[in-house]
Amino acid sequence: MTDPEIPSVGAPDAAPATPPVGAMSNLTKRVLASIVMIAVASVCLALGGLAFWLLAVVVALFMMAEWSDLLKIERPRKQLAQFALSVPLAIMAPGLAAGPGFFALGLIAGVFFFLTIISRRPDYGAGALYVGLPVFSLLAIRLHDDGLALSLWAMALVWACDSGAFFVGRQFGGPKLAPAISPAKTWSGLIGGVAAATLLAAAMHVYHGLPMFLVIATPLLAVLAQMGDLFESWLKRRAGVKDSGNVLPGHGGVMDRLDGIVPVAPVAAFLIFLPDLF
Repeated sequence: MTDPEIPSVGAPDAAPATPPVGAMSNLTKRVLASIVMIAVASVCLALGGLAFWLLAVVVALFMMAEWSDLLKIERPRKQLAQFALSVPLAIMAPGLAAGPGFFALGLIAGVFFFLTIISRRPDYGAGALYVGLPVFSLLAIRLHDDGLALSLWAMALVWACDSGAFFVGRQFGGPKLAPAISPAKTWSGLIGGVAAATLLAAAMHVYHGLPMFLVIATPLLAVLAQMGDLFESWLKRRAGVKDSGNVLPGHGGVMDRLDGIVPVAPVAAFLIFLPDLF
């Protein structure tokens, strides 16, 4: 998530402070932009198929570029990483190629080794895993028999966690969660985020029949989402930047918006498909 002086929707939380002049208008702009982004994601998710895949591809390529920028990778190598990642992304196209399966997983691993070998930088190659695995996971979940609801759960629990953490942390403040990495985040925000995500899962269980074991797993996934947020904050702090990019006006980069989904999606996919293994 982005780490501005004025917290954005999607950031876990911020300590109470007197907002500067214009802060509310800026916050309103961020909220409206978040609504638009969630609406676009929701429409593509509902349509599924190539629409959802195309959105995932665009997001993945932006994220790969931002990962390279945070590592201060030169432009030719950044473009090479995008081109290399486009191979497994293309293979995952539903209806046109093999789709998200073991072949695509193997290609993602291959991109990791390729980028690592040519650069002798495992952190550069790790971008293929950071970007490729959550894309693979979300596309695989969407193809499940109940893919729409399960994909919505996996993504919405992160949105609910982010929103709950932001508003509870802003309201109550308190001890910092990880002041050396992200000074704005608080323990109260973490608790609020976990509670919001859990309430969402419980509602989906009541009204849509979300399996109870996924409801039980939701608090752990919400914590994982916050850890993803902190990891990206650490990357930005190490790089000496406030945002991962500037492609989203008022929001920073794509990684700033999706850092919580990155660790949640693969674990959610594992939990969803685990019963099919037995």
